[in-house]
Amino acid sequence: MNSPATLQRTLNRVDDSQRLGPDSQVDDKAIAFAPADPALTDPFLIMAEDWFSEPGFEWHPHRGLETVTLVVDGVLEHGDNLGNAGALEPGEVQWMTAGHGIIHRELAYRNEHAHTMQLWLNLPKSKKMTASRYQDLTRATMPQIHAPGAVIDVHAGTVGGVSGRAETHQSVQGLLATLDPLASYELTVPAEHRLFAHVAAGPVLVGGRELAAGQIGWSDPVGAAETTTLHLSVPDGDAPARVMVYSGTPLREPVAFGGPFVMNTRSEISEAFRDFHAGAFGDVPRRARLDFDL
Repeated sequence: MNSPATLQRTLNRVDDSQRLGPDSQVDDKAIAFAPADPALTDPFLIMAEDWFSEPGFEWHPHRGLETVTLVVDGVLEHGDNLGNAGALEPGEVQWMTAGHGIIHRELAYRNEHAHTMQLWLNLPKSKKMTASRYQDLTRATMPQIHAPGAVIDVHAGTVGGVSGRAETHQSVQGLLATLDPLASYELTVPAEHRLFAHVAAGPVLVGGRELAAGQIGWSDPVGAAETTTLHLSVPDGDAPARVMVYSGTPLREPVAFGGPFVMNTRSEISEAFRDFHAGAFGDVPRRARLDFDL
């Protein structure tokens, strides 16, 4: 019996980032995608792009999800009530599992400048209340693939035989690809994964469709193929392009949002607020800002 053939991925839809401008926390903000219909982006919930100096995101709670924060520019200072603290530079990633409950903050180091992309990744119902943890993916330890005209930073999953350092609670693959003009890369993606490709600097041809900087293309899971591939390429130009490609198996579970909490039901959201106010997440830290030189 013949095995299913490898299929080339195409894009089901393309969205434009929405620039929202400054608010009380940031100098500027854009939303790459929002949770208007979680079934269309499952297992991904939301992705925001933030530019900030001060105040940034002071102590706040989360439950029931993971946040994946890529530093685009500047330096991100972070800390939590588990005792973790540090600073991340461009190209580095913080993978935080909120699980049963965590309190953390994200600030621009020395209130100078930070530019980040933050993805909210849903946790399955069975892992909503898992233990909280931090994982810093630094440049010094970032697994990379070097191909002609291309450098692939592997965050999670296995790409081209290279495995990312993020320990995940579900099937997720994540990377940042930097491609020179006229370069291309063939990315293998599990057939059951939904993927998105967000162009940080472009243009980039994704599955044969040209996307500009700030656009995000989606490819839904496909049928019986054992593997699928996504073709990435860059037309002629003067500068490299960068594209963030993440994929994961949809959870197909109910989603309930409540501010910083993501659960399966409204009653679980109410319980999360009660637990937080009752101190079940732990105390809000009184930790001083980082004072070391990078």
